[in-house]
Amino acid sequence: MRRYVQLAILLVFPRFVAAQSPTGGESPSATAIQFARFADLFGSRLVAAFSTIPATQYEYRPTASQQTIGYIAQHLEDANYSLCERLGEAKRLRTPKDSLADTIKARWPKDTLVARLDASLRFCGAILERLGRLDSPAVVSTLLAFETDLAEHYSQVAVYMRLLGLVPPSAIPPKQRVVIDVPDATLSQYSGVYELAPGFDLIVTKRSDGLSVRSTPGGSEVRLWPESTVDFFVKEVDAQVTFTRDARGAVNGLTFRQFGRQRDAAKIR
Repeated sequence: MRRYVQLAILLVFPRFVAAQSPTGGESPSATAIQFARFADLFGSRLVAAFSTIPATQYEYRPTASQQTIGYIAQHLEDANYSLCERLGEAKRLRTPKDSLADTIKARWPKDTLVARLDASLRFCGAILERLGRLDSPAVVSTLLAFETDLAEHYSQVAVYMRLLGLVPPSAIPPKQRVVIDVPDATLSQYSGVYELAPGFDLIVTKRSDGLSVRSTPGGSEVRLWPESTVDFFVKEVDAQVTFTRDARGAVNGLTFRQFGRQRDAAKIR
């Protein structure tokens, strides 16, 4: 799977997310990033599901009154653009193909449908990343409609996959990872603050037993386990961190991955 935009440590450790302090104020992107994490979750699952289903099954539907798999894919693409255009000034660049009937688009090749769905989710991701404080009921209503649509259609496609004898992405166990030993001197170089999004930093700390990470504001610490000298993972959920270096060899950032998506964070101190 690929990469989308908005990630924060909130995605990784939902049980560790702490409430905002009533007196400390809220980051402009704090609420928006909660919507972003659910869009990441269901968007990545949908792309993974459509990528897994064989092209020969794209005309499958359990009963004659239900939508085919290909129809669902093209419908999601159109719905994503329609809803996310309401959230910002960006507009979809339309071509004559976009005006074709849904029944025609539903018969496009699998690779075309998956690529177009992926592009629509990237479009939405870029808009979600630019959202600030959510003070508009209309914007919140649109966000709820967008994410409910993703979740409902993932549930629909997951049922289709079960009926076809396929395992939905959410039911696949995470990859088994092997912990290795990394010298303390190397681990210490990774200590610092990394900015994932405005108002959301990852604080990486070298402890006696290894590296730990927490998010701001209000996150609790969790252990990072090394599987190489630069690659680390979390045992509680399927999430990974890779540290990066500049041309001089100094640690200058990290890449955070979850739900098949990734987000780069620069080391700010």
